[in-house]
Amino acid sequence: MGLRQSMAGLHTWAGLLAGWLLYAIFITGGISYFRDELTQWLRPEIPARPAMLDQTQAAQRALATLAQQAAGAEQWQIDLPGTRSNVIDVAWEQGDDYQRALLDPASGALLRPRATQGGEFFYYLHFSLHYLPGTLGRWIVGLCAVMALAVMVSGVIVHRRIFSDFFTFRPGKGQRSWLDAHNAGSVLGLPFHLMIVYTGLVTLMFTYMPWGAAGVFGQQQARSELAKVMQVRFDTPARSGKDTPLADLAPLMAQATAQWGKDSVGRIIVTHPGDASARLAIARSDTRRLSVSPSYLLFDGVNGTLLARQDSASAALSTWGTAYALHLGRYADPVLRCLYFISSMLGAAMVATGMLLWTAKRETDGRRFVERANVMCIAGLASAVAAFLLANRLLPLDMPDRAQWEIHCFFLCWGICALHAACRPASRSWREQWHTAALLWIALALVDVISAPRAFPIFDAAFLCLACGFIKCGGFPTLSYRSHRRYR
Repeated sequence: MGLRQSMAGLHTWAGLLAGWLLYAIFITGGISYFRDELTQWLRPEIPARPAMLDQTQAAQRALATLAQQAAGAEQWQIDLPGTRSNVIDVAWEQGDDYQRALLDPASGALLRPRATQGGEFFYYLHFSLHYLPGTLGRWIVGLCAVMALAVMVSGVIVHRRIFSDFFTFRPGKGQRSWLDAHNAGSVLGLPFHLMIVYTGLVTLMFTYMPWGAAGVFGQQQARSELAKVMQVRFDTPARSGKDTPLADLAPLMAQATAQWGKDSVGRIIVTHPGDASARLAIARSDTRRLSVSPSYLLFDGVNGTLLARQDSASAALSTWGTAYALHLGRYADPVLRCLYFISSMLGAAMVATGMLLWTAKRETDGRRFVERANVMCIAGLASAVAAFLLANRLLPLDMPDRAQWEIHCFFLCWGICALHAACRPASRSWREQWHTAALLWIALALVDVISAPRAFPIFDAAFLCLACGFIKCGGFPTLSYRSHRRYR
C-alpha cells in the first residue's frame, strides 16, 4: 500500500470520527468572533455606547460606584468599554465571595438587563462543550483538533490535483459537484484552517501537557505561577488598617494613554481599596495588538507613584500570546473579523461536504446512521442557534434561571432535530429541517423588530440572509448512494 492510499484511509476515518464535533466547533467558533456584538444584541435594554466616551471619566464613575457598592472588598476589577462594548463590567472580591455587575458608562449607575450568558455561551461551547464536567470537554476538543490536522495534511497528500480542482466546479453532477465544493472550500480556507487548529491547541497546551510547568514550579503551585505570568498578577502588601483615599485616577490614565495610545486601556485592578497598602494596575487592552501577553502599569494606590512597568515578555510568553491572539482575533478590525468568520464557515462547509461524500460512497448499515447524524448535526444546529436567540426575546424577563433556560432551549431544539432525523427518511428530513431553520430565522428577525426596535438592524438583515440560504439548502438534491453510482 502506497503513501497516497494510506493517507486516503486516514483522511476518511479521521474525518468521520471527528466530523460532527468539528462542524459544531467551526460554527460556534465563527459566531464567537462577534460575541461582544452578539452580547449587546442579547441585552437590548442597554443603550448603545456613546460615540464620544472618555475612558478616564467612565473609570472614575466606576470607582465611585464601587466605593458605595463594594466598600471593604479585597479587590476591585473594572473592564472598561471599548469599540465593541457598551457597558462597564465590574467585579469585586470580598473574602470567598465574588460578585459582578454592569454599569452605565455615561453615569456609572447599575444596570439590570435581562439575564443571559450572551455570546459567551457560544465561546465556551466552542472549546469546552458546555455541560461536560471539568476539563473533559477541552480534552475532547483537543483530540478533534489533532484529528483535524491529520485530515488536512492527509487531504493535501491524497488529492494530487487539489489546486487545479480548486478552479473546477461541475454543477448538477451529484457527487462530482459536492466533491468540487469540498475541494474548493478546503483549498481556499486551508491556511486559515491550519493556523486556527494549531493555535487552538497552543492556547490550551498547559491543559494537554502540564508536565513542563509542573516540573519547573512544582505540582501544587504550577497553576498559580502560570496565572501570574499569563495574566495581570502582582504582589500587594498586607492591609495596614489605615483608611486612606485612593489616588486621583486622571494622571495615572494619562500616563497609560501616553504609553499605549488613546482608548487603549482595557482593565483597571485595585487591591485593598481604601487602605494605605492599596495598589492600582492599569492593563492594556488586547485590541490593536498582536499578542495577549500581559502589559500593564502598576501604581501605588495612595500617592500614584509608578512602581512597575510590564511592557515586554519573554520569547516563550510572547510566542504563546501571539498564538492566542491569532486564534481569538481580538486584535482584528471588523473587516478582518468578517474574514475570520467566513473562513470558519468554510471550515464547516469543508466538514459537511466531506461527511456527505462519505455517505454517498457507501451502501452499508453504518451509512444510514451517519446519514441521519449528518442531518441532526448540520441542519439541526442551524435551528438550535435560532432557538437560543428566540428564547432570549421570548422568555419572561423575571423567569427564574432565565439564562440557563436560554441554553436549555438550544439543546432541547437540537435534541428534537435529532429525534426528527432518526424517525424520518433522510431525503425528507434534510429538506424539512432546512426549511424549519429558515422559518425560525425569519421569525427571529420579525420578533426582534417587534420587541426590540432599538437593537441592531444589521442583525435582522443577517438573520433574513441566513433564512434565504437555508431555503436554498432545502432545495438541493439529496446526495445519495445512487447518485454517487450515477456520476462517479
